[in-house]
This record gives sequence, structure tokens and C-alpha cells, in this order.
Amino acid sequence: MTVRPSHLPRLRRQTLRFLNDPESSLRAKTNPGTAPGLDALASHLEAADLFWVGQDMSALAMHSGGQLAAARWATADRPSPCGLLYWDEGVGHVDAQGVQIPVEACVWGPYEGGLLLWLLMSRSRLAAEVARIGRYEVAEDAIPPLIPICAATLPVTTEPASLAEVDPQLPQPVVAALAAAWLLMQQPQLVDRTQERADKPTARAYARDGLPAPEVSIVDLRRQYTPQDQDADKGGDAPCRYRHRWVVSGHWRNQAHGPDRSLRRKTWVPAHMKGPDGAPLLATEKVNVWRR
Repeated sequence: MTVRPSHLPRLRRQTLRFLNDPESSLRAKTNPGTAPGLDALASHLEAADLFWVGQDMSALAMHSGGQLAAARWATADRPSPCGLLYWDEGVGHVDAQGVQIPVEACVWGPYEGGLLLWLLMSRSRLAAEVARIGRYEVAEDAIPPLIPICAATLPVTTEPASLAEVDPQLPQPVVAALAAAWLLMQQPQLVDRTQERADKPTARAYARDGLPAPEVSIVDLRRQYTPQDQDADKGGDAPCRYRHRWVVSGHWRNQAHGPDRSLRRKTWVPAHMKGPDGAPLLATEKVNVWRR
């Protein structure tokens, strides 16, 4: 089954049933040492804002995350204090003794002074993989729709923490993609964010509990990104105007923001042609272009 944005509230609700039931397979058949982490996962899921990331955005997050050397995990750097983010078509893998387990979702929230990050896969993906092998069947009533794979705590620091020092339980490319996605979400000129309500059965279930139907934030790339032909970071009273055009490959830049532009935030600059229309093109030996 393809997971659509409107499905996320139901998947969250059903996963919580497994996490809150001490007799469920998720609780009764796992190592007791994981209980505190699963307790925290339940709390974070309960409070989580929901995000669904499209394929183009997922690809850009993986691509741009590969250029991040460090990231911050503080509350101000997250799109919400607690969140569930589902990646359409997944975002990398966890290597479990040679078996590549796809990562399809991330759940985060505060934990013991840091940020606890859980990586999950969907039951539907597991069922599809098992069906492809053709030897077994998935007992869906015994498995939560979002299956916890692994977790670790990331440091909450004032300065960005090195991604090279991420807990080895977490695959660095996936963690870097999440950090990149958070940064990209802060760029409205690059990213579209729309809201979608839960499907009708889930909305009715929430209503029976006296709760409003949750909404899911859909995060995807804008269809067109048009940069300015002026550079506002050069300082001075007037922006610099260029006399030529040239290709700029995608890269991160420390963008000034905040009071008197005194703060800096990583901002992704996509591959694009810079300079005024009609100006001569400067030739270069190598041009790197990332296409949607």
C-alpha cells in the first residue's frame, strides 16, 4: 500500500496502540532494555506534528545532506519540538548485519538532554518485500504499521555537531538528509508546504475521542525556482549587479538573518544560472547541474 499524507494520522494512531499495549509483540517480544526508548517513542508520537515529504524533496535532502559536515538539533532548528516525518519512497537504509533495511520514517523528540531520533519502516513495505521473496507471509495484526528499526540520541548543542560523530547505530546519510530537510523547510522560495487532513475514518475516530482531526504538512519542491540577479550579501548600500551570466552548482551558504542580520543559518542554493538575462555567458571547464 502506498502511504499517502492522509494516511499518516491513522498509521500514527495504530502504532501507538502497539506501543501502549504491554502485551503487544512490539512490547512483549523485544529486549527489556529498549523499554525506555519505546516509552519515549510513544510520547513523541503522541505529541508529534506530522510531515510527509515528496520524492523530489527526499532526493534533494539526500543530495544536499551529503554536503553537510555538521548540524544542530536544538528545538529552534526543528520544524516542531516532536515530529513524525514520512519519506515518500524512503530515504536510505540501515545495515543490520548485512541486511539492508529501508528507512521510511523518522520520529524525534527531546530525551535526557538531547534529541532522541527513531528510524522506522512501514509494515506495507515489509509485506511487499516478504511477498517478493515468496517464502513467508506477514502477520499484519501482530506488527505495527510503522516498525521501529533503531534509535540513538543526538546532542543538543549551541554550535553545530559533526555528522561524522553521529552514533553508529544511525546511518549518517539518513541523519544528514533529515538535517538538510529541516533546513530546506525554512526556504519558502524553494519548498512548498501545504496541509492535508486525515482520511475520513481516522477523522471520525478522533472525533469520537473528542479530538480535532490532525493535519499533515506536505513538503515538496516548488515547480520553479527563480533566483535574483543581485547579491544582497555583498554589503554596502546598493546590491551588486552583474554583467555576465554563469552556472552556480547547488551548495549550502551561511545566510544572514535575524536582528540586524546578525545570525547565520545554512541555506541551500540550487543549481541555477546567475546573472541578468541577455548578458554574456562565462564559459567554465566543468559544470555540475542537479536536475529535478
